[in-house]
Amino acid sequence: MTISPTASTLLVLLPGMDGTASLFHHFDAALRAHSAIDTLAIAYPAAPLDYAALEAFVRERLPRDRPFVVLAESFSGPLGAALRADPPPDMRALVLCCSFVRNPRPVLAPLRHLLGLVPFGAMPGFALRQALLAPYSTPQLQAELATALAQVPPATLRQRLRAVLETDASRSFARGSLPVLYLRARHDRLVPPANAVQILRQAPGAQVIDIAAPHMLLQAAPEAAAVAVAAFITGLSAAQISA
Repeated sequence: MTISPTASTLLVLLPGMDGTASLFHHFDAALRAHSAIDTLAIAYPAAPLDYAALEAFVRERLPRDRPFVVLAESFSGPLGAALRADPPPDMRALVLCCSFVRNPRPVLAPLRHLLGLVPFGAMPGFALRQALLAPYSTPQLQAELATALAQVPPATLRQRLRAVLETDASRSFARGSLPVLYLRARHDRLVPPANAVQILRQAPGAQVIDIAAPHMLLQAAPEAAAVAVAAFITGLSAAQISA
């Protein structure tokens, strides 16, 4: 199945909590196999920055010479929400992948003050694999996840988790008007499936696509994700032509 949106379309990829942008290659290869969409992955600094600082960092690196769609994976959802609330001139839509615009686990918010006690650098690999990849874990995905996380200082992971627990970009997200696609993993152990209901409430008309995958959807089910994203962007292009 090959989907052919306009060749000028660019998909900007914002990474999950690792921030390295090194885990997109499976999805990127699948997207190129199914479409003519180019991608631009933005890696985050290793420094422990909050969402406001990361938003400024991302905005400086967005394209200024062609239309683009932003795909915000997991941790990057609040950044996608901020961009939708105040979009650059060439931004056409937002894709949220296993993501959120406010703390998806509010019951954990009071624990943010205890994050200093969490030994991020010594977290058991089994626990991470279960949370992020089960039941679709493979040795290759495990190795790629371990390599990505090894590049991120524990203090940065701690800061990013604190930012998730404290974030609520729902009001700004709701003010936006750009089209939204939400990719929901059926076996996501981190972001509850009901999170998509909130997205639909705040972005009427948003599309929700369910995919058999764990939280790391783009890595475990790249083909299904690529087809869904390419079809969404094709629909945007068709709508612009008809308008």
